[in-house]
Amino acid sequence: MTLSPELLTGNLLSPVVLAFALGMVARAVRSDLAIPPAIQSYLSIFLLLAIGLKGGVALRATTFGEVALLLVVTVVTGIVTCASAYALARIWLRDNRIEAGAIAAHFGSVSAVTFIAAQQFAERSGHAPEGVIVALVVALEIPAILLGLTLAKRGEGLRWENVREVLVGKTALLLIGGMVIGAIAGKKGTAQVDLMYGQLFQGTLMLFMLDMGMLAAGQLRHLGRGALRLVAYGSLLPLAHGVLGTALGFWAGLSPAGAAVFGTMAASASYIAAPASVRASLPEANAGRCITAALGITFPFNLALGIPAYFAFATWLAR
Repeated sequence: MTLSPELLTGNLLSPVVLAFALGMVARAVRSDLAIPPAIQSYLSIFLLLAIGLKGGVALRATTFGEVALLLVVTVVTGIVTCASAYALARIWLRDNRIEAGAIAAHFGSVSAVTFIAAQQFAERSGHAPEGVIVALVVALEIPAILLGLTLAKRGEGLRWENVREVLVGKTALLLIGGMVIGAIAGKKGTAQVDLMYGQLFQGTLMLFMLDMGMLAAGQLRHLGRGALRLVAYGSLLPLAHGVLGTALGFWAGLSPAGAAVFGTMAASASYIAAPASVRASLPEANAGRCITAALGITFPFNLALGIPAYFAFATWLAR
């Protein structure tokens, strides 16, 4: 896998990235453009289910032995990224235990949309990642969120409600459910819905990224005091996590494209599952700041610079 200047330019000029930029411009010029909440919900459900279906078809041809090591590496990665996010929040952002645990849950978890963007980048390069990686999205998300909440609530312990909320959250449920459907139906069965979940995927993703651009631009307005520290935290920490994740993925036997996507997962920060869990379990935490860092800083950073950097590192490792 080689990264040509054309591929890197193509990433920045792809319809998906340009749609995200258009959303940011719309907010910057105070346009009345808006996507209704019901449509926002539909778009996220569509994308998560489509990715789950694709991963389930790939899982059907994979043995548990091939997945076991990747699952262990994924859980360890989630623990390491969450713990490092917590430690850096305490040291660099000077957060108390509650605030550090809240932001660590976001940065230890994974952004499904960033994962999709990395997959698209890999496919444009002509090297599709392993389908089993979809299962790793869920394996990375759950322990990281639970660890972040545990660090914030040290001495109090986690209630079953906290665990259940993560397990049955929209992201986990749709990805796991989609994988089960895809594994049972197989390639032949899912071909019946390919017109919707396959051919319409790119157009739906473009609409979703337009909405993400507007949301990200809106979050950037709330940076306030400590903005420079938060910007550094939201870009340099994911870069370190991305390099670590790419190296671990490559060591675990993933292809260069698969390792780079895995690195992107480690570098991403959740702004769907983690915020819901943090709001319910840590109502006293500043959830707005966490979403600003994850969606307003880390997401654009990975979309424009991070993903190409992780792929370049994976290419270097494969030499």
